[in-house]
Amino acid sequence: MHWIKFLHIVTLVSWCGLLLYLPVLLCQLARPERVELGFSPGAPSLPRLVYNSLASPAALLTIASGSLLFLLQGLAGPWLVLKLLGVSAMVLAHGLCGWLLLRLEHDQPRWVVAGSVLAGGVAGLAMLAVVGLVLAKPEL
Repeated sequence: MHWIKFLHIVTLVSWCGLLLYLPVLLCQLARPERVELGFSPGAPSLPRLVYNSLASPAALLTIASGSLLFLLQGLAGPWLVLKLLGVSAMVLAHGLCGWLLLRLEHDQPRWVVAGSVLAGGVAGLAMLAVVGLVLAKPEL
């Protein structure tokens, strides 16, 4: 049981860090004097690599391990509903980053900076809410 909680915490911290890092990368690409962040011709850009290879697997492992903890421990209560609402906001920010990345890859940089600020802000507030709710939850 402890290894599942450990996995959940490690993947959550990783996902949170990447959710704050992705908007910065997207803003970097949206600049008019943008610098190419690919590794070599034909290789995916750094934001695409971070999104597909790091952030999305971290998000999936966080949600899967959290769901497993919920099922094994039988946790329930109003705090859990609020926590899941915060996690849903993080998922929306994650999806917004993916959509902004697609806009940049199709040479449509309009609104990418504003969207990145919004995604980073929503993700940051949701992270604070989730951590606050977890720390305030009643011990079983």
